[in-house]
Amino acid sequence: MSVSIGDVRRAAERIAGYVRRTPVLEVSPGLFLKLEGMQRSGSFKARGGFNRALTTGELPEAGLIAASGGNHGLAMAHVARTLGVRAEIFVPTVSSPVKVAGLRALGAEVTQVGAVYAEAYEASVKRASETGALDVHAYDQAEVVAGQGTVGLEVLEQTGGVDTVLVAVGGGGLIAGIVAALDGRARVVAVEPELIPTLNRALEAGGPVKVGVSGVAADSLGASQIGAIAYDLTSAAGVRSVLVSEEAIVDARRELWRSYRVVAEHAGATAFAALRSGAYVPAPGERVAVIVCGSNTDPADLV
Repeated sequence: MSVSIGDVRRAAERIAGYVRRTPVLEVSPGLFLKLEGMQRSGSFKARGGFNRALTTGELPEAGLIAASGGNHGLAMAHVARTLGVRAEIFVPTVSSPVKVAGLRALGAEVTQVGAVYAEAYEASVKRASETGALDVHAYDQAEVVAGQGTVGLEVLEQTGGVDTVLVAVGGGGLIAGIVAALDGRARVVAVEPELIPTLNRALEAGGPVKVGVSGVAADSLGASQIGAIAYDLTSAAGVRSVLVSEEAIVDARRELWRSYRVVAEHAGATAFAALRSGAYVPAPGERVAVIVCGSNTDPADLV
């Protein structure tokens, strides 16, 4: 199952009244930060969640169900509340207390189960089969990917065009959508924690493979395997993956706050870490957009 630029454009029309057009900050000539942390529910995930729910027709009485490290769950709780249906969210025990508290504040029924996302997802699928709720996958459904791709359309419109877009990768829904949206108009570079190299290892192996999950960004980038849609789109587009260390992610998160007063969670700072650490070095004059993909964090340790 693939996703095209047409799918992304239709998603943009469908969700326009439900999501924010987040700002772009030009922090130096030709370097842009796309601030998806200012999206409703604190990450880009609301885009795909609304697109999935709104393409379904009448939603089931049992509402929406999802498994999430936190951000997808927050988005789905927001989607459900906006559309007036129930939300049941399964999260692994690694999820941050800030995100779990946010889920409950949005009225979601929360179940913490399993050490990693994959285990929470297995429990959510079982529950959906029992209740008839609409399953909204965190990253490997065409409607979700198309919704996330609307970030890429906005980047091109708001910057006037860039050469490169840096995107953090976990399960791959965001990068898959952006690859579809850009449709060859800019290169896309994946940025992954060294401890969770889902796409990096898949590209080496010639297909999705399981990897270990740990580190500071595991609550958001903690998929143990890249999604099939993401692998197909990124491999076909020749996407390159670069890896960044734990220290680089922590430093990038703090630098976003120190220099630009941008609040980011560790996953949200991962793409920026590629620039800070030298994992990705732009050519002279290269125009680069960095997706700061989430802000659901405890700000106490930003300084």
